[in-house]
Amino acid sequence: MNPDAHTLWRAPRWALALLLACLGMLGPFSIDTYLPAFSGIARSIGATPTEMQQTLSAYLFGFAVMNLFHGALSDSVGRRPVVLWGVAVFTIASAGCALAQHIGTLVFWRAVQGMSAGAGIVVSRAVIRDMFPPADAQRVMSQVTIYFGVAPAVAPMVGGFLFVHADWHSIFWFLTAVGVLLWLANWRLLPETLHATQRQPFNVPHLLRGYWQLGANPRFLMLALASGIPFNGMFLYVLSAPVFLGDLLHLRPDQFFWFFCLSIGGIMAGSFLSGRLAGRIAPKRQIRHGFVVMTLVSLANVALNLLFPAAAWWAMLPVAIFAFGWALMVPVVTLMVLDLVPDRRGMASSLQACVGSVANGFVAGAIAPLVMHSAPALAIASLLMMGIGLVAWIWVKRHVG
Repeated sequence: MNPDAHTLWRAPRWALALLLACLGMLGPFSIDTYLPAFSGIARSIGATPTEMQQTLSAYLFGFAVMNLFHGALSDSVGRRPVVLWGVAVFTIASAGCALAQHIGTLVFWRAVQGMSAGAGIVVSRAVIRDMFPPADAQRVMSQVTIYFGVAPAVAPMVGGFLFVHADWHSIFWFLTAVGVLLWLANWRLLPETLHATQRQPFNVPHLLRGYWQLGANPRFLMLALASGIPFNGMFLYVLSAPVFLGDLLHLRPDQFFWFFCLSIGGIMAGSFLSGRLAGRIAPKRQIRHGFVVMTLVSLANVALNLLFPAAAWWAMLPVAIFAFGWALMVPVVTLMVLDLVPDRRGMASSLQACVGSVANGFVAGAIAPLVMHSAPALAIASLLMMGIGLVAWIWVKRHVG
């Protein structure tokens, strides 16, 4: 923790959480906003559904690759410069997407978007731990997740409205404007939270050795899997939203917001409860509660989809409950990861985000296209992803105590 933390931010704690949440929301916001326009973009630029799916994969893999550097750079040059440069590049990439005339150009700029959006997510986690002791950090992390949840709920509504009343280009111009406003807000408000005595030299061989040591740490790997892979049990439905909501549940693009409102409502409720429980119950017990919720609802989701045809009035609810369970446990697991290497929290946050992003990219490019046309297949895939996280957490409990 920065020894001068109490002098760096004198406004209410929720205000810092809101600023950091706005940074963290760039990633999901730039995914969810354009999902309702998927088919319209494909028709406009002559792309196939598979090619459009690659715009998601390119974004997620770009996110994963650069995540290896955002945190390490922030450990060396400071949190603030990395955030400002990341948001600036995101803004330029959003304009590039708006100007794209064919699928290759769109995929390229989506990759650049992903490479830059990760700066906000990675660095915001490190800022929280720079500024607060463990119990307070969990509360702030939960607040960040609550605020962060508002953006993805609003994003599809904005995207659907812009697509219906303007065209798909307006969605990316809107993201460009978001980038400009976010850069100005952080330039004006975000303090430098990395203390001068805690800066690390940016040396590539030294960095690679650090990644190797952390990546070879089985506790880190299992914690990263426990937090990241269950997210894909929910994210799979987000990636499949155009088909799941449009073809299977027969919703119009401007009705997609119901799914996102329910899902993000689950995240916000779980995050709120996680913050309330901080310091009141043991962290491992809280993580167990989250996995119990996800396990039970995943099994029920599979059973319902095997027994009944998917219908909008019930098929979206299990995803929302799953999101609740994930949000209940993920702030605790994330802080456990950061505290494995207190002197290199940026690096730990980077590698954790990279593991999750590689999984997200694989799910977007390989798993989602295979299962998105079948509601039972989606439910089973979601259960299996949650199961990977559960096994990882059980390993951590047994081998660490």
